[in-house]
Amino acid sequence: MKIAVLPGDGIGKEVTAQAVKVLKSVLGPSATFTEAPVGAAGLAAAGVPLPAETLALARSSDAILFGAVGGPGDESGPRDKRPGLGLLTLRRELGLFANFRPAFLFPELIGASSLKPELVEGLDLIILRELNGDIYYGEPRGISVNAQGHREGVNTMRYSEPEIERIAHVGFRAARERRRKLCSVDKANVLETMQLWRETMARIGKMYPDVELTHLFVDAASMQLLRAPKQFDVVVTPNMFGDILSDAAAMLTGSIGMLPSASLGDGNKGLYEPVHGSAPDIEGKNIANPLAAILSGAMLLRHSFARKDDAARIERAVRSVLAEGYRTADIMQPGMRKVGTVEMGDAVVAVLRSA
Repeated sequence: MKIAVLPGDGIGKEVTAQAVKVLKSVLGPSATFTEAPVGAAGLAAAGVPLPAETLALARSSDAILFGAVGGPGDESGPRDKRPGLGLLTLRRELGLFANFRPAFLFPELIGASSLKPELVEGLDLIILRELNGDIYYGEPRGISVNAQGHREGVNTMRYSEPEIERIAHVGFRAARERRRKLCSVDKANVLETMQLWRETMARIGKMYPDVELTHLFVDAASMQLLRAPKQFDVVVTPNMFGDILSDAAAMLTGSIGMLPSASLGDGNKGLYEPVHGSAPDIEGKNIANPLAAILSGAMLLRHSFARKDDAARIERAVRSVLAEGYRTADIMQPGMRKVGTVEMGDAVVAVLRSA
């Protein structure tokens, strides 16, 4: 098993190190881990956010463990030098169009959620974000001067039917393996792109009569996610809406530091990363929560290597550590034991070794 490790920037380096430590404790010598720079680290190493050597490593590996990219001031300067472009390019080049973001609340963290316990107890949903289209990749784009002499910014929201069809099939198949409910999120009352999205989702939905399909406008979906999140099973969203909704869903689980993700394509290769950003304000302080990165490692085992039992072992170890009272600052609760990034990773490894 060849795993590419792309820690990136900020706390990405810190949390990825803990995920690698946990994976090594499970896989032993059966896996090789090769590290390469991306994001600001890629700029420092090769002058671009995604160095050619990093892309080549990602292509030749069986799976990719990713940290985080970016930092203050990334929104300024040439677009081709922005750290975040490294991740966007990687997703497109590898054809990783389906981003699974499971929002699951560990019972031990029910008091850390932003909602009342009765609203989130038993929370278990998936936000499936389309990852290769929408306004993130649409052309034309850019900033120019219009006929009146004013600067004008343009981004294009664009989807084709095949792009919508493939994410729809992934969503319906995922729902079949869960509670057979799929909610499609759009803004069809305003945007033609989203009208096509809704029409296509409804057409594909007829191929899955055993799955209940509902539609919500994104504004209604955001309200329902924070008001009654347990109504959802699989939520399928366009790229931009999924970016926003999944961050909101993360807070239901106690912290954005608890939300892992898997970006998948047509094959077994996948990119696995915590949903949180690079958090440069806490970089180097040993206080970042590594559990989303560790749980992303569990998703790597489940989806890229079909090692479901090992994935479940890691997830049980995380729950055991939480049950023992270990907490990083973002999920700290009264009476619990506050630990740092490295201590949390070590605690998960200790549980795995003792099992």
